[in-house]
Amino acid sequence: MATTRTVTIINGDGIGPEVMAATVRVLEALKVPLDFEYKDAGTEVVAKYGTNLPHETVEAVLRSGIALKGPTGTVVGGGLPSANVGLRKRLDLYSSLRPVKSVPNVKTRYEGVDLVVVRENTESLYAGLEHIIVPGVVESLKIITEKASTRIARFAFEYARKHGRKKVTAVHKANIMKLSDGLFLDCCRKVGREFPDITYEEVIIDNLAMQLVKDPTRFDVLVAENFYGDVLSDLCAGLVGGLGVVPGANIGERTAVFEAVHGTAPDIAGKGIANPTALMMSAVMMLDHLELGEAARRMENAIWKVYGSGEVRTGDLGGKATTREFTDAIIGAL
Repeated sequence: MATTRTVTIINGDGIGPEVMAATVRVLEALKVPLDFEYKDAGTEVVAKYGTNLPHETVEAVLRSGIALKGPTGTVVGGGLPSANVGLRKRLDLYSSLRPVKSVPNVKTRYEGVDLVVVRENTESLYAGLEHIIVPGVVESLKIITEKASTRIARFAFEYARKHGRKKVTAVHKANIMKLSDGLFLDCCRKVGREFPDITYEEVIIDNLAMQLVKDPTRFDVLVAENFYGDVLSDLCAGLVGGLGVVPGANIGERTAVFEAVHGTAPDIAGKGIANPTALMMSAVMMLDHLELGEAARRMENAIWKVYGSGEVRTGDLGGKATTREFTDAIIGAL
């Protein structure tokens, strides 16, 4: 019998509790050796804790080493810092991993998209170091270090080798930011020399955006600094149907948090019509991370089977199915 692992469940805000309940239903139907421990985070728990990221939630993830997380809201232009960013910093989740793959029978402008965005998660502009120099002038500091750049480059190349990928593309703007992005590229080059079996290339960020729109199938693994990776992740999700079908993971040395990359969708929260695919596919990534590969393939294949039939779709993809009806179809396909 496999050892039972505890997974910390963070419902999040908006549609988070709904898509999480759907995903947990599928995991329970798989009968995987997991126990679920529920903890809080997000804007909807601030009144209870005085913060959007309670200390006990962070401690729970440190204990379990694994979390499955729904979307959490962040106030734009004010309020508390992002719970997502806070969790990544406090757990040193240095790598954001977002596989982007065409979904069966979901019509988009492209077919056969299968690429991976590896985003450095701890520094760059997201270090949050900004201040007012004089009224009307704000300075924001972009932090790039050799340690973080080398670590994310190694993660990207090791991921490529482990998963049979053939090419790693480093994303940059070193023609303008010669020191910061230059350091990032230097680290990628040094790591790349240790992986002669993996093709390595460098593409300027604005050119990459154009190339992705022209032909996303020419890319395999993209490795990028924090800000570039954030933008590219959403761009790439749009190539295959949107954030509702793209999974994500934030991975560190000791812990890993698997989450849907979409927002809280407050306009449809509580209506029972949210698409749980992104969180379900994030759970597939979690199962693989826990070396429960057989269960991961069963869950993934069931999702693809439902999409392949085209009979059960949520409203975001042109269907009429509720969250529960879609989840029932996934469980039936197991």
